[in-house]
Amino acid sequence: MQKITAEEFDRKFDDGEDISAYVDWSKATRPNLEPVEMTVVVKRGTQLRLDRRAKELGLSRDALLEIWLTEKLEDQRKDAAE
Repeated sequence: MQKITAEEFDRKFDDGEDISAYVDWSKATRPNLEPVEMTVVVKRGTQLRLDRRAKELGLSRDALLEIWLTEKLEDQRKDAAE
């Protein structure tokens, strides 16, 4: 991995240059994307319907909830921006 100053790195990045040679991707992280646990209480019928839909889509219940919550929050963000 090559070394350069932070200022030069920023300039290259801002100019759209390839900065791959200056980054150790094995140590890279994506903030706020680490999994966290939550507890959600729903009625039994809702859980059964959720499990059925997740199975139809080939997903786990958690994956389906993550997708649906993310979509809903993005829709809310878009609506608020209008």
